[in-house]
Amino acid sequence: MRRIVTVLIAGAALVLVAVRPAVGQDATCANAKYSDSHFHLTNYIQAGTPVVDYVRMMGTTVCRSTLFGIPLQQEWAYGNSGNFAPTYYLQSDAPLYYYSFTDAFIAMAYRSLPADQQARLDPMITGFNPADMYAADHVRRVLLTFPGVFSGIGEFSIHKEFVSAKIAGGPASLTNPALDRLFDFTAETGLVAILHNDLNMPFPKDGQDPYLLPQMRALFERHPNSTIIWAHIGLGRIVRPVTDQLALLDVALADPKISHVYIDISWDETAKYITSSPEAIAATAALINKYPDRFLFGTDVVAPASLDAPMAVYNAYAPLWKALTPEASYQVRLGNYQRLFDAARVKVRAWEKANVGKPIPIPPPTPASGVAP
Repeated sequence: MRRIVTVLIAGAALVLVAVRPAVGQDATCANAKYSDSHFHLTNYIQAGTPVVDYVRMMGTTVCRSTLFGIPLQQEWAYGNSGNFAPTYYLQSDAPLYYYSFTDAFIAMAYRSLPADQQARLDPMITGFNPADMYAADHVRRVLLTFPGVFSGIGEFSIHKEFVSAKIAGGPASLTNPALDRLFDFTAETGLVAILHNDLNMPFPKDGQDPYLLPQMRALFERHPNSTIIWAHIGLGRIVRPVTDQLALLDVALADPKISHVYIDISWDETAKYITSSPEAIAATAALINKYPDRFLFGTDVVAPASLDAPMAVYNAYAPLWKALTPEASYQVRLGNYQRLFDAARVKVRAWEKANVGKPIPIPPPTPASGVAP
């Protein structure tokens, strides 16, 4: 029987020690509880929280936050749900499709804010199909159209319970060259990438190999110059920890070949595994204390009406925060976010300065394209 203790990695909660202000942050962050590495401003029908309201919600509780929509739109298929308008992917059998306008929406929302409020946000590009060889070109086009705005890409999904099978055109794959092309571009630009990929398929048979793990490790190793954040430790509503997951993570985090990979412990669904028992909390805390520079907290809240929803996720991790050292707690809640996203801002702005105004390169034709070279 699987030991659930062997899983998790989690993230944010208790108030613990007094939070020291992050280097380079103003007084706004002096008493902040966390920075949010995983926040959706809009939902599956592209509606959400006005950005001015979100910054107001942040107040002095949230230091900084990523800012992204959801790349997928839930279709309202009258033949499926009639007059009922679904707002979530579990409310309809109709497909999901990629909605690229989300990136322009996020950029314009960000640009509507004064500079001091912009400084607290890190917008992310999400409106691309990771199974499309042109996905990297979309990201390039967004950067050049909205210079000075974006810090990364994601959250975008490859394998995701319930979602992947609903995507019009079929699911993405960890072995698709389109994904390699995308990560090559993040390495070139310095964009942080937040990747959602379940660590296993739902309801696996006992003893079944989690084949996604070796595929994901191979992807990580192919892109050593990309900064990659693996969302939710690969867990989900029904995607449970695999046997010896913490031990496997310990080995992976010690491997210099994937030192560029980080783990976000966002989502209340992730918290339910991590805080499932005193043993799970202790084992997870021990791993984070050993690698305090490799974990980030996020809420994974979608279009909240108040700070209550993000804080509920934060508070769900209270037992974990209590078990962490003060240094590890600070790094997961605040320090690692600042380090990764500050570095991304510098690199991406430099890339934009070198490339804005230049013609966008067109990928060379290939024999398979049917276009003569």
